[in-house]
Amino acid sequence: MSVLESKAAIDPITSQVIQGALENIAIEMGHKLARMSYSSIIRESEDFGCALVDMNMQQLCESTESTPLQSGPIPGYVRGIKKIFAERGQEFAPGDVIMHNSTYHGASHGPDIGICIPVFYEGQLIGFSVTTAHHLDIGALTPGSCGIVDAVDAYAEGLQFKAIKVYENGQKNEQVWSMLKDNIRASAMVVGDIEAQIAAARIGAERYIDIIEKYGIETVLAASEDLMKYSETMLRNAIENLPDGTYQAEGFLDGYLDSDDPAEKNLKIAVALTVEGSSIKIDLTGTSPQINKPINMPFEGTVDCAIYLTLRSILLDSETYGHIPQNAGLIRPIEIYAPKGTLCNPIFPAPTIARFCPGNLVADTLMKALGEVVPHQVSAGVGNLQVVSYSGLNEENYWVFMDIMEGSYGGRNGQKGMDAVDTLYANTRNNPIEDIESHYPLRVNRYELREEACAAGKDRGGIGSIKEVTFLEDGSLSIEADGHHFAPWGFLGGKDGYVGGVILHPNTEREHHLPSKIPNTRMKEGDTIQLIGPSGGGYGHPYERQPKLVLEDVIDEYITVEMAETQYGVVIENGQINEEKTRALRGA
Repeated sequence: MSVLESKAAIDPITSQVIQGALENIAIEMGHKLARMSYSSIIRESEDFGCALVDMNMQQLCESTESTPLQSGPIPGYVRGIKKIFAERGQEFAPGDVIMHNSTYHGASHGPDIGICIPVFYEGQLIGFSVTTAHHLDIGALTPGSCGIVDAVDAYAEGLQFKAIKVYENGQKNEQVWSMLKDNIRASAMVVGDIEAQIAAARIGAERYIDIIEKYGIETVLAASEDLMKYSETMLRNAIENLPDGTYQAEGFLDGYLDSDDPAEKNLKIAVALTVEGSSIKIDLTGTSPQINKPINMPFEGTVDCAIYLTLRSILLDSETYGHIPQNAGLIRPIEIYAPKGTLCNPIFPAPTIARFCPGNLVADTLMKALGEVVPHQVSAGVGNLQVVSYSGLNEENYWVFMDIMEGSYGGRNGQKGMDAVDTLYANTRNNPIEDIESHYPLRVNRYELREEACAAGKDRGGIGSIKEVTFLEDGSLSIEADGHHFAPWGFLGGKDGYVGGVILHPNTEREHHLPSKIPNTRMKEGDTIQLIGPSGGGYGHPYERQPKLVLEDVIDEYITVEMAETQYGVVIENGQINEEKTRALRGA
């Protein structure tokens, strides 16, 4: 019998020791990838993923520093690679390094390149060490790898890598590397990041072998299955506490607000969540049809990850359950369906590169549906993110910078919404101003929380931020964002949040308000762009908010004295709460 099929008994202590060892591998991979990378999107924002995957494409562990939208899709990358290899009649071999970014074969979107290294032990393939990372250019029609919001199909979004061996039997495929360098802008940085991914994946493979040699492959496999069963059992137990039934919600995307085609804007995401015993089914029937613009979402790699992450985060919150191993066991109780030809399950070659904000709305709408059954475990509606690509040409060389403009959370039961943070399936870090200004010809004039854009509620909504950036030399700009038309939803009597915005040449005679999606646009030296992040919705009726917390928000200039009175029924005079008038107003 193959060792990969053996079922050795495992005791819980050994299982936990191996869990810690596996998790430490992924943590080391992530730490070293960030340290070795050239670009700020990986080095500072940590927009990468690291994981080990077994022969059944089950994730064993993932890096804690990475974003769920990078680590979560990794098993899908491996499934896609194996499928393509089978179609070509290719085999995995020791020393192979495979590069992959096909969004119709498991990848999250084209710029998120996966590096997959097959792991062999005693001549037998036992699993895969994989890293993913967002790259700042992949040779699309315009500079950068975000804001390609006018791509007409998958081919216009950049180079497509479908299970390409960049190393074969340990030998570097120089022709592939030459092609990369010749077809990617800022190629020294991008290729350097790919090489960092390879080094981190090799570390993962080596450490996995070390564990197997220490404990034995049968013991490691038995522990891995035990850990997956544990994670699955914990989620199933949480699901069984929910009442059986179907819970529904709808959310809406801006789409292309300046389009003359009504089919390209005000797009719907429909979610029906059915609880049956210890299982959950998610049906996205009713979601708008796919469009000929790149806000369609890969079903595997984006939509599924948004759903898995939302369910496990809400139903297995760490405050109640502590640490739950992040592995394939957490997806076993969940079934997802989306009709072909919709935004959530497009048909090739529909473009998908700007899938981030729509995927975040899938997560937000699912959370809204969960609010019917676990109202104290969800937040009100979240403020979506804005992803901005800045670029320019210095003689013959491009510079490219990608900035993730954070959003905000809605209020939560007993806690205000988090201000100016990445939300839901994105947890990348903001890029320090010092890093931006020291590497690129950009000046950040303003970076602060919004004023008077704080959704009222017993627990107020999180506040979005404002960032104002000036070009110090000629360049270009593109933006993919959402939440500029539909405000984040309020919950249980809380008020809706505030929409975001983009302003060109703010506070000048040339001031111009732009839509949430902007294709590559030329910018002159001195031109300024102002980005306004949406603010999350309020949770609970505003009159239930403690007056002292309302006063604090007035002192912090998040709201005005007038807003305190009209929205919260709190009367503030001379910097103090007028208790008598407040009781009378709230009583009325």
